[in-house]
Amino acid sequence: MPRVKSLPTGIEDSLVEAIERLDQPDIHRAYWDQNEFVLLEGLIPRSVIEACLLEIEQVEPDIHRNYVPGHKQGGSVSSYVIREKAPAMLALYRSSALRTFFSRLVDAPLMLCPEDDPHACALYYYTKPGDHIGFHYDTSYYKGARYTVLIGLVEQSEHCRLVARVHKGKAPTEISETRIPMEPGTMVVFNGDKLWHAVTPLGAQERRVILTLQYVTDQRMGPLKKLFSNMKDAFAYFGPAALMHRPKSKQTSINDRAMIRSDIMIDHPTLQFLAGAWSASHDRDS
Repeated sequence: MPRVKSLPTGIEDSLVEAIERLDQPDIHRAYWDQNEFVLLEGLIPRSVIEACLLEIEQVEPDIHRNYVPGHKQGGSVSSYVIREKAPAMLALYRSSALRTFFSRLVDAPLMLCPEDDPHACALYYYTKPGDHIGFHYDTSYYKGARYTVLIGLVEQSEHCRLVARVHKGKAPTEISETRIPMEPGTMVVFNGDKLWHAVTPLGAQERRVILTLQYVTDQRMGPLKKLFSNMKDAFAYFGPAALMHRPKSKQTSINDRAMIRSDIMIDHPTLQFLAGAWSASHDRDS
């Protein structure tokens, strides 16, 4: 038990050190030059990855296998399970150091997803030959933008690769395709509505496990989009049973939003202006 209690602090300290070593202005330029997409190799420290590797074995009994003909095949573990059984991954998702870094990167104050969102912090297992997912956007059903962070945990494959098509929607000559091996600790960050991406099929006797983190600029979601999102999650990702036991959504209060904004803007004056503009817009639309 003492190890579990000290785990979040150790992870946060490791992440702070890793982020301090980054050339953040250069990464920021690369992110925007590539239409809100950036690859960061080996960002997550080995000690944090090792803690997560222990947990991916512990949650394997909770994997839901899914198959959507012509589009996807694989296994998923929802944020509900991670919240109960994987404190290292949860600490990684909730890290204020990481969220501050991401907020600076995307030029917007980011929030965690509501607790009833099974994608907030989820695992994707590619463990059977042919496991893959076709080209898609991580469409935001929220009223604001949704940002995806993928972190490699297990990469034991020569065939299964993240395929990212940068600048999708612009002139064909400006679209570049990148095939990325997600080695342990490697991270990609992108705006879910802008990156056209896929995962190529897994080969025989191969294995790949990815942790995904989702952040939003507005936790609200309209009732029709909420219904559609729930149906997609039930049948394409986590199964109806998982969603029947999801936690009740907690509405973010004005005080909660103020605390979130304060948390991600410590010693970052540039974001104070952004947050002020965002707050005025958000409160006007509430």
